[in-house]
Amino acid sequence: MNLEQLRGFVEIARVGNFTRAAEDLHLAQPSLSRQISTLERELGSELFHRARGNISLTAAGEVLLPYARRMLADAASVRREMAEIAGLRRGRVRLGAPPSLCGSIVPDVVSSFRAAHPGIELEITERGSRGLVAALAEGVLDLALLASSDAAAASPVSLTRTPLLAEDLVVISSAARPDICSGQAIALAAVADLPLIAFPRSYELRAATDAAFIAAGLTEEVVVEGPEMDTVLRFVERGVGVAIVPAMVALGRPQLRATPLATPKLTRTVSLAHRADMTPTRAAAALRATIIATADALVGSGGFVTRAT
Repeated sequence: MNLEQLRGFVEIARVGNFTRAAEDLHLAQPSLSRQISTLERELGSELFHRARGNISLTAAGEVLLPYARRMLADAASVRREMAEIAGLRRGRVRLGAPPSLCGSIVPDVVSSFRAAHPGIELEITERGSRGLVAALAEGVLDLALLASSDAAAASPVSLTRTPLLAEDLVVISSAARPDICSGQAIALAAVADLPLIAFPRSYELRAATDAAFIAAGLTEEVVVEGPEMDTVLRFVERGVGVAIVPAMVALGRPQLRATPLATPKLTRTVSLAHRADMTPTRAAAALRATIIATADALVGSGGFVTRAT
């Protein structure tokens, strides 16, 4: 068994087609087929059901797939670590973050890290916290910013989590509409009477706000449902409705007004995570330090962001 065979196996499992997998790997299709046949002989089991126009994993293939992904991820980690011996002059770090953080803390992190380590390539994955936990478990991310402790608790592998900050959820409205959310704070009951733009139900943020309305015995007036973060912000700027978002999302946006929620106050904790059984590379450790420093600066600036406990 070798890495080329495993790489071919994982790619076929991903695309479900030998020819397309061979093209993606820049191999001749017969060469890829021989690799898989050799791997099947070595393992003593067929890995794919081969039917015309339909390739699917056998039971043995299902068992092998997570191991193959982990072995390829470990091999990539070895290569990155060897490249970094020269002193962080080259390498790559893979960071994941939910959309709300990609629009707030992540740009500051990337700017600071690139200034300090211009030779290190950054790969950013934007996904919900549950998806990021799954990516950490598969070994395809080095670090992830998580905005949901429940997602981390559901991880199939042990994660090392460092709480960074606690962030208030606020109600955002159009700055051009002073008649909406004009006070110092707004009660959840008052928000329920406003036209609300709601995130997809897969968002942890949506689950948290829905739970708050239910706990208070309220039914919100949803006028638009399902857009992603950037679209929600644009809708609010144009006065379509209001939205409940993490406070950092509204920073530096003069077209938005952020109004704190009165009791019950809603907050979320942002944490930094990596796999407990995988020591971060030197580049990942440097990025981790940059993230912690950036979060500390946000906490020190006051406002809606405080130290996580």
